[in-house]
This record gives sequence, structure tokens and C-alpha cells, in this order.
Amino acid sequence: MFHSSRHHGDKNPVWFTLGIREVIKGWDKGLQGMCAGEKRKLTVPPALAYGKEGKGKIPPESSLIFDIEIMEIRNGPRSHESFQEMDLNDDWKLSRSEVKEYLRKEFERHGYAPNDTHHEVMVEDIFQKEDEDNDGYISSREFTYKHDEL
Repeated sequence: MFHSSRHHGDKNPVWFTLGIREVIKGWDKGLQGMCAGEKRKLTVPPALAYGKEGKGKIPPESSLIFDIEIMEIRNGPRSHESFQEMDLNDDWKLSRSEVKEYLRKEFERHGYAPNDTHHEVMVEDIFQKEDEDNDGYISSREFTYKHDEL
């Protein structure tokens, strides 16, 4: 055993967002479709876990076995689908140019003429509010939590 939220630390469940690479690929795939209260034994091969590198106490090329119990499921305030629509290069982060392109398309979709100056101001405002770590990108996690809508 390398971790148990029932036996280690503060004994609280682990919270994460499914489908945005916040956990290992085996969890992103293996927990889909589960319901609150459901239990599942999940066997994750190395390719969907920590692979050739391993991590911490987990040696390279380890298959991992998890006993999972879903305590609660919550919908985030934003959808991962809209993030993926905006993420034009599939790098799981939004650049200023990607957000600006999204705004341009949304303006056109709603019948408004694109306005580059206005879009630049909007992009800067969005990044001031959303880019919490000030790295110049909006990560999928920054996008999906709390927020006013983009």
C-alpha cells in the first residue's frame, strides 16, 4: 500500500476533476461512469500509471491496484468540452491567442463583427482574473474552477 485516504493523512477523500489529466490516465479512464456510493477495484497497467519512470514509492513499470469508493460527484461550473474547443493545439492550456480566436468566433456566431481592439481588452481582463499562477496560460484547472464565464 502506498496511500490510503482512509488510513493516512487527514483521512479525507481525495478531490479531483476527472478527464483533465489531473490524475493518472488509468483513473481518468477507469472511473468514468461511476456513481456516488459505487465501489470499484481498478487495476491500472504501467502505461496508464507512472510507466518507465515510476514515482516516489512506486517503482518503474508497476501495475497499480486501487480500491475506489466514490463518495460524491459534482459538476464543475464550466465544461471540459468548452475548454477543449478553445484549446486549439491540444496542450491543455489556453494562450491569449486561443482565447482571442474563441472570442472572435463567438462574436461571429452571434452576428457581431469581430473587433480586435475590443477582443484584446477582453483577453487581458480574462487573463488578469483567470491566470491564477501568472504563467501566461489558463490551465484546464484554472478554467474549470470557481469563475465568471469566459
